[in-house]
Amino acid sequence: MKTLILKLDDSVSDKFLWLLQHFSQNEVSIVDADDFILDDVYLRSIDGMADSIHKARSEADSNGVALSQLDW
Repeated sequence: MKTLILKLDDSVSDKFLWLLQHFSQNEVSIVDADDFILDDVYLRSIDGMADSIHKARSEADSNGVALSQLDW
């Protein structure tokens, strides 16, 4: 699931919220600005994510791939 941050003009916010309410909560959920968390906090909330990052940091640079080798 993707998280988007939108800035809505007051003149369209009611219409936009009306549209969002037509989706199920499994499809779209509204995250209040007070509920917004930093990326670091979010990543740490995922089981095993912090361990995975620590493990990746300890890998040798020679295990990496050059940018030119990536298939964008």
